Amino acid sequence: MPRRRSDASSYATPMTIASPAPKASNPASWLNNQPYLLLSLSSLFWAGNIVLARHVGAHVPPLTVTTIRWFGVFLILLPFAWPHLKRDWPALRSSLPLMLFLSLVGFAFNNAISYWAMQYTEALNALLIQSAGPLFVALWSLVLFGVRLTGAQFAGIAISLVGVLIIILRGDLAALAGISFNRGDIMFASSLVAFGLYSAFIPRRPKIHQLSFLSFTTCCGATMLLPTAIWEAASGRVLQFDGITLATLGYILIFPSALAYLFFNRGVALIGPNRAAPFFHLVPVFGSAMAILLLGEKLQPFHLIGYALVLAGVVIASRQGSAVK
Repeated sequence: MPRRRSDASSYATPMTIASPAPKASNPASWLNNQPYLLLSLSSLFWAGNIVLARHVGAHVPPLTVTTIRWFGVFLILLPFAWPHLKRDWPALRSSLPLMLFLSLVGFAFNNAISYWAMQYTEALNALLIQSAGPLFVALWSLVLFGVRLTGAQFAGIAISLVGVLIIILRGDLAALAGISFNRGDIMFASSLVAFGLYSAFIPRRPKIHQLSFLSFTTCCGATMLLPTAIWEAASGRVLQFDGITLATLGYILIFPSALAYLFFNRGVALIGPNRAAPFFHLVPVFGSAMAILLLGEKLQPFHLIGYALVLAGVVIASRQGSAVK
C-alpha cells in the first residue's frame, strides 16, 4: 500500500516540485530554507503595516500610495531580478493569465482595498478580521483544488484563533458581542478573501526565480492600479511628500512589500498554503507586542495566555502531516 504524501508535496505540480534544500553556504541561503522563520517575519512586517496604515490613513491617498508602493518595489528589485527575468520570460509568457490573476488578487486589489478600508475602520476590527485569514486560505484550497485541512491543521487554527481573540479582546471574550462593523470592515474582509485566493494559487505558479515572480507581479499590479491613482488625484486627493509620507513609503516599500512577499511566497512554496496559513495569526500577536514595546502598554496575563495559545496553534497546524484530498 503506497504511503500518503506529505502536506507540502500535495500542493506540488510538475512545475513547482522543490528540490531538496541545499546546504546553506551563507546566511541568505540558510534563511531561504527556513519556512517558519520566513512566515513569522512576514507576519511581523504586516502587523507593522496595519498599525501604520491606521495611523496615516487620513494623511495619504490609499490608491496612490498602493500604486507607488508596487512601482517602487518593482524598481528596487529590477536590478537584481533582471537576469532572472530574461531567463524566466518563456515560463512567464506561457503562464501569463495566471500571473496577471495573481497580480490582481495578491497586489492590486488586496492592498488597495485594505489601505482604503483603514480610513473607515479601527485597527481592532482589522486585526479581528485578519484572524480569519487562515479560514479563507483553507476555503479556497478546498473549493478550487479539493485540498482539505487535516485534523491537526484544523485544531491548530482553532487554538490560535482563540489566542488571537483573547489578545485583541483583552481577555474578555464577552466583549466580542459589543463590536460593531462598518463598510471599512467589509472592505478589509474582501482584501483577505483576495489574499486567500492568492495564497491558494501560489504553489501552482510557474517554476521561476522568486525575484522574477515578485518583480513581474508587482509591476503588473502597479500598472493595474495606475488608472485608480489618476482618478484619485483628479478627485482632489493628492499625495503630499512631507516627512510623514516619506517615512511611510520607506517602511512600506521595504518591509511589508519587498521582504514580506519574498518571505511569504518562499514559505508557502516550502510547506504549502494550509500549513502556512496559521502564521496569519501571528499578525495580531506582533501587533499587540508592538503596542507594549512602542506605546507603553502594560503587559497583562491575558497577553501571555493569548501568545501561548497562538504559538501552540501555529506549531500544531504547521507541523508535517498528511494532506487530505
